[in-house]
Amino acid sequence: MSKKTTPWLILAAVICAAGGVAWWVNSHRDPIPAGLIRSNGRLEVERIEIAAKYPGRIIELPVNEGDLVKAGDLIARQDSTELVAQRAAVEAARQRASQAMARASAETEVRKVQARIAQLELDHTTKLKQDALVSGAEVERRQAQRDGENAGVQVATAAIGEATAARSEAEAQMKRLDIAIEDMSLRAPVNGRIEYRVVEPGSVIPSGGRVATLLDTSNVHMTVFLPTSIAGKLQVGDEARIVLDAATQFTIPARVSFVAAEAQFTPKYVETTSERDKLVYRVKLKVPTEVAMQYASYVKAGLTGYGFVRADKSVKWPDNLAVKLPPVDTAKN
Repeated sequence: MSKKTTPWLILAAVICAAGGVAWWVNSHRDPIPAGLIRSNGRLEVERIEIAAKYPGRIIELPVNEGDLVKAGDLIARQDSTELVAQRAAVEAARQRASQAMARASAETEVRKVQARIAQLELDHTTKLKQDALVSGAEVERRQAQRDGENAGVQVATAAIGEATAARSEAEAQMKRLDIAIEDMSLRAPVNGRIEYRVVEPGSVIPSGGRVATLLDTSNVHMTVFLPTSIAGKLQVGDEARIVLDAATQFTIPARVSFVAAEAQFTPKYVETTSERDKLVYRVKLKVPTEVAMQYASYVKAGLTGYGFVRADKSVKWPDNLAVKLPPVDTAKN
């Protein structure tokens, strides 16, 4: 044996020994009873893209990455100066329409009075005609005057309707602008944590432009992939457990919330129990909302760990998979 080959033989021996140790650890780690299935997975948190409805300049951005926010908290505010000016113009138009309504209403009342006077004069002239005190032409003139006043009432009444419609249109535009101005303040739709702050104050963004990404810390689940023999026995609502690599001392309760309707090829980053199973089903293990919200400060997307399900519902959860969570006070801190 030459001196040159000795280091390589030692290295090979070390690699073989390490591989043997790793195999032994994996094969003897946390033995679970028959009927329970363990599968690798990653913790996933629903992401919500906070985006602008209208184009504009960002003038305020009070949140930073990692901040916990509550539903309704301000995420960003856009410059609404132009919309406020438009609203002021529409408000002036509404006031003009209101004044036009008042003027048309007053004119209508005047026309009605004139129409009543014209009718009285016509009635009086008709009596005089019966006594041959006035000519027929005078009666016709009084009739024409009465008809003209009645037409004037109709014109004034139509003016009221036109002014009312103009005021209603202005009020509708004001409501639309009020909504638009309110939409310039982007707020958190749910409780969660800011994952990314995409823009900075002073940035001009288009309609639909992203401002931040919010993690919905109340909607947490782990995605695992299970073979047909296991997935076929699961039902939505079945109990499950989650153990994260970052906190193996804790066991998180979960329930099966989704089982894919179609099988797919085994993803490359997931190791299944049997390499013979080429097709697997995607299964979601959802953490109860109240638990996820209680431990929101712990929730981090992408954490790896194990998901456990029961293929046999008569099997009881072993002691090492009993639900165990950190103290609430510690989680809040």
